[in-house]
Parts: sequence; structure tokens; C-alpha cells
Amino acid sequence: MNHKIALLGCGTVGSGVYKLIRDWGDSLAQRTGQCFEPVSIAIKSLDEPLSVDVPRSILTTDAIAAARHPDTSIVIELMGGVDFPFQVVMAAIEAGKHVVTANKALLAHKGPELFAAARKKGVCIGFEASCMGGVPIIGPLRLGLIANRIDALFGIVNGTCNYILSEMTLKKRSYQQALADAQKLGFAEANPALDVSGMDSAHKLAILSSLAFGIQVDLGQISVEGIDTLKLSDINAAAELGYVVKLLAIGQRDADGFSLRVHPAFIPKDHPLANVTGPFNAMSLYGHAVGHVFFYGRGAGQMPTGSAVVSDLVDVALGNAQRSFQNLEIWPDQHAVTALKPIDNIESRYYVRLMMYDRPGALASVTRILGEHKISLSAVVQHEIPEESTDKTVVPVVIMTHRAAEGNVKAALVEAERTAVVKGKPVRIRVVEQYAEPKS
Repeated sequence: MNHKIALLGCGTVGSGVYKLIRDWGDSLAQRTGQCFEPVSIAIKSLDEPLSVDVPRSILTTDAIAAARHPDTSIVIELMGGVDFPFQVVMAAIEAGKHVVTANKALLAHKGPELFAAARKKGVCIGFEASCMGGVPIIGPLRLGLIANRIDALFGIVNGTCNYILSEMTLKKRSYQQALADAQKLGFAEANPALDVSGMDSAHKLAILSSLAFGIQVDLGQISVEGIDTLKLSDINAAAELGYVVKLLAIGQRDADGFSLRVHPAFIPKDHPLANVTGPFNAMSLYGHAVGHVFFYGRGAGQMPTGSAVVSDLVDVALGNAQRSFQNLEIWPDQHAVTALKPIDNIESRYYVRLMMYDRPGALASVTRILGEHKISLSAVVQHEIPEESTDKTVVPVVIMTHRAAEGNVKAALVEAERTAVVKGKPVRIRVVEQYAEPKS
């Protein structure tokens, strides 16, 4: 069966999709019985340089007209952003077109509205490429793990941040040096704010958690911290203590509710995610029946992400996506917005670094404050003042805590910062141990 498609956006991912359809189309047809023919490709300007040769006759700058074109049955949205893509996708849905998208920001902000509109119109939305590039994760959550109550997910879902942290860990490069390398290699945008702030990971966490837990997520309730303030000294301290630092997207189902958070974390060197390096992504999922399931692969890039988009195309063409979209009750628009546990109520162990004046009683005054906030210590490490230090009166002190509430730790460090023995703002990084699976 032949399917005419509109491709909206022909940048990195769009070019990969076009190449796969052009070069792999015969094999796809042989394996699936489905053929795909791009009849329009929307780009910003007809003078825009493209990395793939496409017929000039199918290029257009009118994305909405392409989305509504009467000859097309499937619209692929790869433009990025939220507001204009929302208008375009809604236009496609209203025109009775199925939609495939890799746009995680669009789905995180507008997903419930789009899903509801699509279901009402009798069409579907495929979004396998939105969260982990070429790593299949939406399909397993949609069907492969449907027999499970998902209790937790821990993921490295941003390749830019993982590359930067890997460079800092393995090559002892500063954050700025590692970021510059990532930009040269095309792993980071010229403006990397969305990635390094943690917001890209939060978008993906919102989408994945909605499917994993059967909830609708208010993006504003997710606690988000990025990697842009991390220091090489903290990465090195992690290594000395037997940890590595990763930016994690974490979702957990607890007895008293759900918690969703994105932040850098110390994880043990034997943690399943510890050896995920470079631009790769990985996800640990824990189901009550299946136990621990681990997904790993390339989380971005032209061909890996294009692969996921084309898998959605086939899913739509075969009618599988439509049936699950209409019949399953796992989509975020089918659930009320769920109030998440406040980050201050979440407990974990902590790494704390303070720059302290080297004077008698200084450490005792800080440990007293921690004790008053119900924070007990598991280790204290004080290195000698570095030779290169310009201030010989200040020494770095590292404290590892036992489990404590986030709110207590924050309050204690605010109080410690106000004392005369601490210079500057204390650094705190959560320690995330391997998830303890519930006993069956």
C-alpha cells in the first residue's frame, strides 16, 4: 500500500528520515508491504541549504498547507519548538491526518490537548523518536510492558549532557572545555541552554512518566537542575569516593505518591547507568512482574532518530498505532493532572562540599547545624589547601550524609552559608543508589 507523506522540517532528523525512505524504501516495502512517498517537504526558506538532495518541486515554505494537503495521509513534524508546531499539528489532525513527531517539547507542553484532539478525530500520534532518539522506549511502554505496574525509571536521556560529563570524568576537562568540544562535534547547540539546564530531560521525563505511571504530568511540578554549575573538583571527588556523576531523569511510584525530578547525581561505579558514556542514552525501568529492564543506544543523531521516526511510520501504516491509540487507556489526556511529591519531601544521601576557613572549631560549627536539621554524616574528607589556590585560608571540605530530607539539607546549608566559617555557596549533589526492587 502506498502512503503519501508530508515532511515538515528537513534539518538533521528530517534529512535522515528522507534518506531512509529513499534508500531503504524497497526493503521496507518487502518487509512490511507499505510504501512511503514524500509529496511535500516544508522548510523555512527555499534558499535553505539541505544536507540531502530532494526534488525542488516538493519543497514548500507553507507548513500548514503541507499538513492539510488532501493527498497526504501521514504528516511528520520535525520542526522543533512549541507554538507554531502546535498550530501545524492541530491543522493536520483537523484535516484527518495521522501525525508522527519527534518533538518532545511540544508533547511535554501540549501533549494532552493534541492526544485528545487526535482521538476525537479518529487519527493517531506516533512519537517514538521524541524521548531517546534511536532507542525504542515508547513502544515497550505502550505494549511490551503493559502487563507491569512500572514502579520506577532512571534515565540518561540527554546525550549532550552525558557527553560533557563523560569528558569531565574521563579526560578531566572543565565544564567549559567539554561544552566547547561538544559544540564542535555537533553534540551541543550553539545555545546549549535547553540541554545543560536539564529542561530537555524534563520534557522527556514528562512524556515517559505519563506512559509509565498512567498519569498526566504538569511540567512545572518537575524539579529540574542542570549541569551548568558543576565543577571538575566535584567530578574528581566523586571518583575518589567510588562514584560517577550523571544527569538523571528519575520517576518513582511511592506509597505516598509520585516523584519526578531531573538533577546531577552521584551514582556508584557498579550502577547500571555508570558506564553509559559519550552521547549515548540509557534507561532503567522497573516493573513489578518483569523486574529490571535496561534500554541503551544512541539517543540523538540523524540516522538513529530517523530510524525511530520511520518505525512510527510503519506502525501507523499497518494500523497498529491507530488501534492502540484508540483502545488503550494509557495516554495522558485520559488521566487527571497528578500532584507530584514536593522535592523537599524526597529523601536521599548527599554529597556536600563547603569552602571553609581553616580555623579551629570551623567544622564543628557546621556539623552542629547539620545535626540540628536531622542530618547525620557518613564521612568527612578534608584535603590540604591546593598549591594553586590563591586563598590559602580556605580549604575544601567534603561531607557525605546518610539519608535526609531535601528540605532539611537545603535549610541547613543556607544556615551554614551565613556563618563566618563558610565562604561562598555550599555545593550539594544527591547520591542515587541502585533501585531496590520490591520483594515479590
